[in-house]
Amino acid sequence: MASSSIFEIGLTGLNAAQAGLNTTGHNIANAATPGFHRQSAIPSTQQPQQTGSGFFGKGVRVDTVLRTYSQFLDTAVLQAQTQDNYLQTYQSQINQIDNLLADPNSGLSPALQSFFSAVQDVASNPSSVPSRQSLISQAQALQSRFQAFSSRLTEIRGGLNREMVDTTEQINSTAADLAQINDQIIKSQASETQPPNDLLDKRDELISDLNKLVRTSVVKDARGTVNVFIGNGQTLVLGTQSFTLSAAASVTDPANYDITYQANGLTLPLNSASLQGGSLGALLAFRSQTLDPVQNNLGRVATVLAQTFNDQHKLGQDLNGALGQNFFNVPAGQVVSNSNNAGTAVITTSNTAVGALTGSDYRLSFSAGNWSLLRLTDNNLTTFTTFPQTVDGVTLNSPSGTASNGDSFLIQPTRNGARDITVALSDPALVAAAAPIRTALTVANTGDATIAPGTVNSPPPPNANLLNTVTITFASATTFNVNGTGTGNPAGVAYTSGGNITYNGWTTQITGTPRAGDTFTIARNTSGVSDNRNALLLTALQTTNTVANGTANYQSAYSQLVSSVGNRAREINVQRDAQTALVQQTTSAQQSLSGVNLDEEAANLIRYQQAYQASGKVLQIASQLFDTVLGIGS
Repeated sequence: MASSSIFEIGLTGLNAAQAGLNTTGHNIANAATPGFHRQSAIPSTQQPQQTGSGFFGKGVRVDTVLRTYSQFLDTAVLQAQTQDNYLQTYQSQINQIDNLLADPNSGLSPALQSFFSAVQDVASNPSSVPSRQSLISQAQALQSRFQAFSSRLTEIRGGLNREMVDTTEQINSTAADLAQINDQIIKSQASETQPPNDLLDKRDELISDLNKLVRTSVVKDARGTVNVFIGNGQTLVLGTQSFTLSAAASVTDPANYDITYQANGLTLPLNSASLQGGSLGALLAFRSQTLDPVQNNLGRVATVLAQTFNDQHKLGQDLNGALGQNFFNVPAGQVVSNSNNAGTAVITTSNTAVGALTGSDYRLSFSAGNWSLLRLTDNNLTTFTTFPQTVDGVTLNSPSGTASNGDSFLIQPTRNGARDITVALSDPALVAAAAPIRTALTVANTGDATIAPGTVNSPPPPNANLLNTVTITFASATTFNVNGTGTGNPAGVAYTSGGNITYNGWTTQITGTPRAGDTFTIARNTSGVSDNRNALLLTALQTTNTVANGTANYQSAYSQLVSSVGNRAREINVQRDAQTALVQQTTSAQQSLSGVNLDEEAANLIRYQQAYQASGKVLQIASQLFDTVLGIGS
């Protein structure tokens, strides 16, 4: 009996040492396996045998093999990684735009400066045809620069859409693998009471991969499987079933892709703002926070430049003596109908006050006879019932059709501004450098009053009577009569030295002390070849605050855009560096607990080897004792 017990004890020792060796070898083999958690064989003593002399031990048994796992540390790593991937993806996207806008050679600033330098050359030499031709050439170069920027931003948007498709496919593939692992875990736990450590590691690694793509919420159920949710609670994995996402052209804006969710035969659009973290969250955030504002505000600069330059140009006179024409073709706003609209309403838009343009997109919706216009940058809401309606310099109209409840339209006043700006003039003689009016005083005047050259009032088109000859005759030193206005001949008008005198769409000033009988005339500029008055006004537009309700000029509006993107890029870069350090710290803490330490495992190998050899020695002695017992009877 004694030798039998010793045999059993030695055998259990061999088995325990063998389990330790197997577990240690498994740890060493998977030291570099992503997501692997160090495993340990957990021994305990066998049930002892009770005798009259006391309880005698019956050796050891291996209860289970456990992985060294901390949900707290693993969750911290997941959270750090999903934010790190978010920042990494955002960084790679925004750096493209930052490099594009801030380039000192290919940026918009040099092109703007060259254009207005050409305007200044015309102001210096208004009769010079080469100067006029140079202006048109520089305008075309400015047009090309705007369009090159627009083209690059459109390429970035297209690349963004493709990345969204690739990312959703990765999410779907990983979710399907996770559902399959859940199924394997259920089956393994149905036949065994021990935890399937390697399957659990694989499952955790798949969850980590998902979190790098999009932030998830994970809930474990009673069967030991996990359910994974995204966004506002949409189920991505439910036990052994996975659901799919897709990225396709938006029904509200075909230029952008939306994320949709497929479940029970239905395709539901997901709110982009709800998909946070990971690569997908970064792509969506970059589009709404950086790409859209950059393209809209660049388009706003192009639109305001084209319209305000045209407005002043049309108040001038060209070399042929005709009033100025449009110098640029002004970009128009864009209206995109929701593809699910049931009504027939047609919505049109025009930028009627470009200085008030905000650079925002708008969502126009119809419900129960009321229209609502939502400014998407700050969710400011304007409601109305009839057209036309003007908001932020944009006039909306509905020339035909009838809207149905739920119909919506995306209004993009400046999205394509940089793409669509073009130069309208090709003939240098049509550059309107001169003013169409000329003032003069009669040589026989006896007072010392003088008259200013005069300017044409904006906005165009000019007054129909602009080129009529108007005579101002002083009845006394303090009053004058006006003749030739085309709308009556005012008499006894009070005179103030230096005060504005405005008729027929022009404004001038008479300064000094006139005497009765003194006359002044304002007439057509019949010899304005060398006149540069309108060219000077065109030059002044470079520093005039015409953008953002008169708070910025073309250059400063563009500089604000460059600064905004640059600051955001630097902010993302700093956050990424800090987040990378956090990932390293959390991963290090997690690995210090769960990772494989090869030095420690090497020591375990020796320990289990010695235990195995010692247990073998126990069996050897038990065998010798048994032989001794057998020899007693012989």
